[in-house]
Amino acid sequence: MAVFCRIKRSHFLFSKSLKQLRNLYIQNNNTQIQNPFTKLNLSPFSSTPTCPKPQNFLPPLSVEDSRIVDKLVHIFTKRLDTSKSQELDELGPKITTLIVEFVLKRLKSWRIAQLFYNWAKNQSDFSHNCHTYNLMVECLSGARQIDSMRMLVNDVIKFQCYFTPRALGFFIRCLGNQGLVKEANELFDHMQKSGLCVPNSFSYNCLLDAISKADDVGLIELRLKEMNSYGWQLDKYALTPTLRCYCNAGMFENALVVFNEMREKGLVDAHVLSILLVSFSKWGKVDKAFELVERIEDLNISLNEKTCFVLIHGFVREGRTDKALQLLDKMRKMGFVLDISVYGVLIEELSRNSETEKAMQLYEEMNDSGVRPDIKILTELISCVRDERDMIQIVEERYESLDLKDRISLYNAVLKGLINNGSTDKAHHLLCASSGLESGGDFNKDNPFFMKELVCPDTISFEIVIDGLCRADRLEMALSLFRDMDHIGCKRSVLLYNNLIDYLSRSGRLDECYELLNEMKQSVFQPTHYTYNSIFGCLCRQGDDAGALAMVREMRVHGHQPWIKYYTLLMQKLCKDGQAVKASNFLADMVQEGFLPDVVGYSAVIDGLIKIKQLDKALYLFREISARGYCPDVVAYNIMINGLCKAKRVLEAQGLVDEMMDKGLIPSIVTYNSLIDGWCKNGDIDRAILNLTRMTEKEREPNVITYTTLIDGLCNAGKPNDAMRLLVEMESKGCPPSRVTFMALISGLCKCEKPDIALIYLQEMERKEMKPDPYVYIALTKAFINNSNPNEAFNVLEMVVHDESLQDLNGKDLSTLKEAILSLLADPRTSSNVKNLLEEGHFTAVCSISEIR
Repeated sequence: MAVFCRIKRSHFLFSKSLKQLRNLYIQNNNTQIQNPFTKLNLSPFSSTPTCPKPQNFLPPLSVEDSRIVDKLVHIFTKRLDTSKSQELDELGPKITTLIVEFVLKRLKSWRIAQLFYNWAKNQSDFSHNCHTYNLMVECLSGARQIDSMRMLVNDVIKFQCYFTPRALGFFIRCLGNQGLVKEANELFDHMQKSGLCVPNSFSYNCLLDAISKADDVGLIELRLKEMNSYGWQLDKYALTPTLRCYCNAGMFENALVVFNEMREKGLVDAHVLSILLVSFSKWGKVDKAFELVERIEDLNISLNEKTCFVLIHGFVREGRTDKALQLLDKMRKMGFVLDISVYGVLIEELSRNSETEKAMQLYEEMNDSGVRPDIKILTELISCVRDERDMIQIVEERYESLDLKDRISLYNAVLKGLINNGSTDKAHHLLCASSGLESGGDFNKDNPFFMKELVCPDTISFEIVIDGLCRADRLEMALSLFRDMDHIGCKRSVLLYNNLIDYLSRSGRLDECYELLNEMKQSVFQPTHYTYNSIFGCLCRQGDDAGALAMVREMRVHGHQPWIKYYTLLMQKLCKDGQAVKASNFLADMVQEGFLPDVVGYSAVIDGLIKIKQLDKALYLFREISARGYCPDVVAYNIMINGLCKAKRVLEAQGLVDEMMDKGLIPSIVTYNSLIDGWCKNGDIDRAILNLTRMTEKEREPNVITYTTLIDGLCNAGKPNDAMRLLVEMESKGCPPSRVTFMALISGLCKCEKPDIALIYLQEMERKEMKPDPYVYIALTKAFINNSNPNEAFNVLEMVVHDESLQDLNGKDLSTLKEAILSLLADPRTSSNVKNLLEEGHFTAVCSISEIR
């Protein structure tokens, strides 16, 4: 009922508006009534609503009105002065909307048009109509005068002008073309609510087109619902902007629903298809785009050249040259003429991917089709070709036709190509021959390149060859070539200095690095952060903390930051050498110099301090991280927690875990494993199990280390049954027990006086082809002896008789084995068997003959 009332009211408003519009279009007694609904039309050949030029629909003027138009055009196109004000005052009362339309059509400048529009607006008894507003908005839109268009919208609302549905649609489209979507929507709603216009499907379609350019999915869906509520069928001009909006927003499922609806209605054309294809390409959906290209024949639609070109560029951008080449082949079959942009983007990408053969084929196709490659294509191609004959061919074909600048670019590309092909000597000889320098070789013999005029190499030429020599570990030749630049008057560059200093620093040639650094300071080139960090990195690799600190101080003076990776390397090296205190002092010195070391550097030092048993100092440094404004990361916490657990300060470690969770950090598996190990070694198996529960609650899947630690801890706590149940649990959760897991369980079962069960797990290890360490056999032997089962103890002892690792036994394990052997010797049930083993030369490293007797 509400919908019916709304429609009835709309009809009433529309009838009222129509009467007012008819009165509005009566210009004077000599002016015919103009049909407002033929002002704008919809082109059947476009996917968006279009409007013809307004002058095609203007009725003829009377002779008097024509004179007024001529006078107004003359006055406003000439420079306005006070002498014209009287004439304008006389013309003001005579103007009509039709006269204003004719004048606006003849004014070429938007500024003059706006001046005239404002003058007409201020005349008494005159009001602009929808046509004059549309002429003005079209003029301002063409000149992209956004602010003036906003003022025009305000005028339309302020003066309550009636609009035909098509006139409103035209105005809305002009706003949308300049991105004024908010203004378009507000105007549309105002006109509809105030009864100044009753929008039809054309008006809505124009609004949808405007909204689609702002990618506002929510708003376009709202307007579609409104159209559906009026019972209107969504046509091509409503669905196309909807499709575009979904595509621009990356909502391809919705876009495909709209596309399929259009296809079922027979509304899909080349333009609609290109919207979907280009969007697929833009969002990296290359396979979907190409699949749609393959289906084009079924839709009886032909792609245009522009769409194909855009798709090829999109495919290449996504690294899919395979699909780009397939589309190129389709373009050839369709008879399209390929331009330089398509060849260029494909050749450049193929060159970068080292697909030289394909790149050369396209280059030859370019030549055959009469498309002249530019210098960018030539340089990319030459830089990647592997066969020097191809390189020579390109040079010979194009060199003579190039100007000097392009010849140098081509020459440098040849140098780069030779370097990339590993022909560093040839590149060096070519550069020396071009520069008039001695290269130590026969240029004509070593270089097949013949250029009638050898170009004069530039700085880039030397950068290419010197970098190639450095990468080929020919630093002496690179340095010599660098020095020779002075002799030929070629300017050096910061890049040359930085490359040489970097390669020298990697070779540990610090003195030469400092020499080049000082040379830079005395020249026009200022050392960069790269220059200083190359030397700083060398000092750090050498563990020279004093030299590194001096470099840090110099860097501070010049406003450069030391690189994290280098001072972290220094920290690690010092800590590895047992100099964690010195590493800690270096960090303190960095802070004093105004640099806050990264958490990674602090973590390296904290780990080093823990390893030399300086736990409290490590904890102090850890606390200092937060005081410096850093939040320690999970790795830093793990290092500290592990150190505390190993020192049996597990409560403090548990406190750090709670602290890191309070800061929003999520403990890792390493964190929980450290805690579980700490509580197990502290004899508190219940807290260890509690941390296992917390792991699963925090979605941290226990690993083999977690289970092995707990199995060992449960056995040590006298809970062997729980340990065996945990082994079953870990297997059921897809975590296979490791060799260490089995050894921990076997050893634990032996401690719990369950050697028979332990023997079963030992046999399972053997089935899994896992070799236990000797201590497992020794523990099992001792357990059987303690369990008054010497025969089984001897059987286990026989298993380890040929184990070469027995030679390396020492300490407790050696003493335990010796006790076991002596115990079995003393037992009459096994005495003779043990003696036989000893007489055969086994266990001599454990028991001497005198001890046996």
